[in-house]
Amino acid sequence: MKAYRMTKWQAPPEFCDIDIPEPGPGEVLVKVGGAGVCHSDLHVMEYPEGALPYPLPFTLGHENAGWVEKVGAGVRDVTAGEPVAVYAVWGCGRCAACLVGADNYCEKAPLFSGGGLGFNGGMASHMIVPSARFLVPLNGLDPREAAPLTDAGLTTYHAVKRSLSVLTPGSTAVVIGVGGLGQMAVQILKALSPARIIAVDVSTEKLAAAKTLGADEVVVSDDRATASIQELTHGRGAELVLDVVGSDATLQLALSVSRRLGHLTLVGIAGGQASFNYLSVPTELSLASTFYGSIPELTEVLTLAQAGKIKTQSELYPLDQAALVYKRLHEGKIQGRAVITPNG
Repeated sequence: MKAYRMTKWQAPPEFCDIDIPEPGPGEVLVKVGGAGVCHSDLHVMEYPEGALPYPLPFTLGHENAGWVEKVGAGVRDVTAGEPVAVYAVWGCGRCAACLVGADNYCEKAPLFSGGGLGFNGGMASHMIVPSARFLVPLNGLDPREAAPLTDAGLTTYHAVKRSLSVLTPGSTAVVIGVGGLGQMAVQILKALSPARIIAVDVSTEKLAAAKTLGADEVVVSDDRATASIQELTHGRGAELVLDVVGSDATLQLALSVSRRLGHLTLVGIAGGQASFNYLSVPTELSLASTFYGSIPELTEVLTLAQAGKIKTQSELYPLDQAALVYKRLHEGKIQGRAVITPNG
């Protein structure tokens, strides 16, 4: 099969011919329906050798959904032909975090470790999943539409869910960056909370899309953004600010529009920094970073999609256009989430 793979650090991925793998004991072979194209892959491509604990080569694609093709010895929980979403973080399965399905905080596995991140992912016709516990039934969802829910949906769901206690009637939530993840965050906030939602971005097209998805207000990310948001919140700031970018500029904006007793959650991994001391942030502001979500939370995300509460804004591409798609993503020309469809 053709596979789009990382073969060298700080070099473009390559198409390679590799064998369709056979599932070993406990493993599942998944026929890939959709593999989401994530901005974090661009960071992986840029990292120098040794920055990540990944052996090369490996196939990209960590947002995956498809159909069970074949199971290895001992697998009884899934059957051939079953549509499934693939949970992206493959933990040890035995530590305290993994035992409750929070493999994203596994105490033993390396951070960012799973299919498409160190192990072979979904930018090929098939992929091996090491355990059926990482497969969640789709229950009628199209794998091509469901694939981005395994990261863009799950990551933002987890970030919103942990702050629901501050999103009471009359509260405000600000989403900075409304690309693929940010658009999911807007929908999830609308589905789960009564908060007024303010979307912030440099792109007027993305702001228009956020408006159609449930944002109550939109603000262009320019030198007036802080003043605009403070005006909209009558000088109080927002109870929740989700920074889906994570640059120096967006973190500074996030701090400037947060309120006392609020939550500022960093989701984006652009590598920015901000000053944090007793007088530089609002009193009792909670700062947090998040990483994916748990397996139970993925089932909740899929349930929201099944009920029509959230929907991926997807552009579909064949596998042979993977390089072009990453180029378009790097140039900021993907409006929602691009999805590679290796099997049509």
